[in-house]
Amino acid sequence: MRVVVAHNRYRQAQPSGENVIVDSEIDQLAAAGVEVIPFLRSSDDIPALPATGKALLPISPSYAPAAQRDLDRLLTEHRPDMLHLHNPYPLISPWAIRTAHRHRVPVVHTVHNYRQVCSAGLYFRDGRICTDCRGRAIGLPGVVHRCYRGSRAQSAVMAATLALHRPTWRSVDRFIALTSAVAEHLRGYGIPDERIVVKPNAIADPGPPAPLGDGFLFLGRLTPEKGIGLLLDAWQRHPDGAFGTLRIGGDGELRPLVASAAAGRTDIDFLGPLDRSAVRDALRASAVVLAVSTWHDVLPTVVIEALASGRPVLGTALGGIPYLVGADTGAAGVRAAGPAGWVVPPEAAALAAALPVARDGAAALAGVARTRYETTFHPDVVMKQHLAVYDAVSAGQRGPRR
Repeated sequence: MRVVVAHNRYRQAQPSGENVIVDSEIDQLAAAGVEVIPFLRSSDDIPALPATGKALLPISPSYAPAAQRDLDRLLTEHRPDMLHLHNPYPLISPWAIRTAHRHRVPVVHTVHNYRQVCSAGLYFRDGRICTDCRGRAIGLPGVVHRCYRGSRAQSAVMAATLALHRPTWRSVDRFIALTSAVAEHLRGYGIPDERIVVKPNAIADPGPPAPLGDGFLFLGRLTPEKGIGLLLDAWQRHPDGAFGTLRIGGDGELRPLVASAAAGRTDIDFLGPLDRSAVRDALRASAVVLAVSTWHDVLPTVVIEALASGRPVLGTALGGIPYLVGADTGAAGVRAAGPAGWVVPPEAAALAAALPVARDGAAALAGVARTRYETTFHPDVVMKQHLAVYDAVSAGQRGPRR
């Protein structure tokens, strides 16, 4: 089978689990015998675009003419069996779906966020969950609140793009929803059940886990929706040194907040942006990984990385985090222990109360965390599901479903 994998990479300065997953998935597909033809663009390349490319950049989320020309040539030359689309913004555009269908190449799309509806893709605004644009023909609230890149003009372009491409998205042959919550989002968007498959991501097996380290680890963007402010609030409710070291790796707009907190306490170690080797070192040094998003985080890769490394997870009961941890949250507001960790409401008091529980229970759940990875998120397990999606689409009608 020959598959084009299309993805617009996020900037290196913005740590992205989605970039990691796409890279890993390309390797896993190749290892499974799939001929992968990468069709990749990077937002890091935007400053180096020629003058004409920069002039066309405002319309690229809607059309991206250079990408369509390149994709057209690639499809003509390689005649693939499938196009697998991840992030199309801003340099590929959902128009790639139309280009593929014009060549009668079916399209699979992995849904990593909520950008079919939300200009920001997060259902999150001004420090809170927001679904104001859901169900609207055009997302005017996203324009008013400058939800895309902090710009009203760019938000207007994205809102128009989402309205323009509603029929484009609905023509996708198969959607991969990373959790049941994403599947529900797609149903609300008008996608029928028979075109939705729930399949999580996988990451490469790092090998047998090292013995538990000490303390806690946060890896991710230093942004409000990732909960770094919530975490620091909870941590600072305890005396300095109460739970070992809180290691924080990543970068983002709240870097000054993290740097200030680290300067004021001896038990916070700000690691800054980390490469893959440094991420592995940080995991080995820690006992518990934190996933404290304050939005409906779709499927944070750091949780899977933690499980693969035999580290239990303390997270918030939002988005895909309970599913990843294997936690049944029960009644609203009730903290529940899951097989590979704990989830709590996204509140500082609840997170602060859970820190000693996680510290004391980490050793007992280390083996359970690794087992959950092996049975649910290991590439051998997930790739079987992945190839089954391709086989089902290949066996069906090529081109768009009308």
